[in-house]
Amino acid sequence: MAKIRVKQEESLSIKFLHQMEVGDNRRLDLYFFLPKEMGINPQSLNEEEYYHSSITGRRSYYSSGLHLPLVQSRFVSQKKRTVEEFRLYLNLFAYQFSVAIETDSKELAQVEDLVQFYTSLEELAAQVIHLLKRFRRNEPSDEKWKSYFENADNYLSWLCEQRLLKLLAHAPRSSDYTEVTESVVALCRAEADYRKEHKYNSSKTLEDANRIANKMHLLRRLIQQGVVLKEELKPLGIGLKKMTTGIATAMVMLVVSTLIIKAQGVFSGLTIALVLTLAVIYGFREIFKDDIRNALWRLIQRGRPRWSRLLTDTTSKLSIGKQLVWLDFMKKKELPPQVNQILKKRHSQNKVDAEILHYGIHSRVSAKGFLAGYSQIQEQVNFSFVPFARNLERGKAKIYKENEGKISNESVERRYQVNLILVLKEGKDEPQYARYKITMNRSTIIEITESDLPSGMRNMDETPFEDELLTPSATESVEVKTN
Repeated sequence: MAKIRVKQEESLSIKFLHQMEVGDNRRLDLYFFLPKEMGINPQSLNEEEYYHSSITGRRSYYSSGLHLPLVQSRFVSQKKRTVEEFRLYLNLFAYQFSVAIETDSKELAQVEDLVQFYTSLEELAAQVIHLLKRFRRNEPSDEKWKSYFENADNYLSWLCEQRLLKLLAHAPRSSDYTEVTESVVALCRAEADYRKEHKYNSSKTLEDANRIANKMHLLRRLIQQGVVLKEELKPLGIGLKKMTTGIATAMVMLVVSTLIIKAQGVFSGLTIALVLTLAVIYGFREIFKDDIRNALWRLIQRGRPRWSRLLTDTTSKLSIGKQLVWLDFMKKKELPPQVNQILKKRHSQNKVDAEILHYGIHSRVSAKGFLAGYSQIQEQVNFSFVPFARNLERGKAKIYKENEGKISNESVERRYQVNLILVLKEGKDEPQYARYKITMNRSTIIEITESDLPSGMRNMDETPFEDELLTPSATESVEVKTN
């Protein structure tokens, strides 16, 4: 079983990745401990809105070997295959190529060291050239197959150019690496000329940024056909929520009716005093009705999954897996004892009051229905911290220094530390744990570090984990973006 990996995705987002095999039954819980000084709580953050706006995921076929989409024989033996099979294997390669270069370019954009950035940029450009050549070497001659190839070729060429240009636009400036910069620019020009030579896009499309962007978005969707898993997300507890609303309304009306009867007993006849009293009673009813309903719903909803997700293979129409998803704020007394034990290991200066945001996902993977050659699913879930950062204070403090009678000052930023504890339960096995410290300010996540666990507690398996890299051995997971 591969270790679950937590890493930074962009400036204010993190992601976790893990792999599930055929027939797996896995429960994964993430507990985010948000310091109360961050101002994040059930009143300032709606869990449902956060889930739909800031949590995105990919569920994917996964393989770590070279025997799937990258094997040239899959393309060379075109005559032995149908158009549908050719299109599927073509899309497998093209889609994973695009995912790989997006992943690598995002990681490279976060590199601040000058030498490391340009060395990695040069390697990335070389890998792009190699994979594009490999892809184009197997261009079909049959017209009914060629249109699918040209769509994928057009998109991959444009995407590589855009990702490399974006890296250069935000690259650290240095005259020592002019040769690397010029070689990457030359590659981008060559790809633009390649698309013009093959007349992939009309002159009107090339002149209008909106038209070219929309066309490439369409091509991206075309190469996903037959590759991505179809997902169906359903909210749970809709009937229960309606019943809760009815109960809350009945409770409020019971109190209101009692007060009205008593008011009529106090005031004889229809008087101004009675009218004012009734107005006050109905006013309080409107004020407290929603609060009572929300409090009652939170009490009933606590501990229950909020959504269910069905994953389906778009080619075979067979179910690949089912998932239940939790997202809610918790109280400290509701935490598992082992999680509380991990928290006690924190340094005394880090033991601050915190709000606990819990994300859980229970996955059951089907024993059949997988695309031929695949036996694993890889899941990647991204959490955006932008809604958290909105509540944070900007750094206003200054640090003063004295040097030879001269006093200087330096502005300092306000930093916050978010603790993250992962709990993994695989079938009937004992749970495994991991703890991370996420240091962030208002504008970025500064670092993510893994912390030690108390002695005797089972850590995540230290099995080597293959990430999504732009190498011939790692562009083979078929992904779908969902929540």
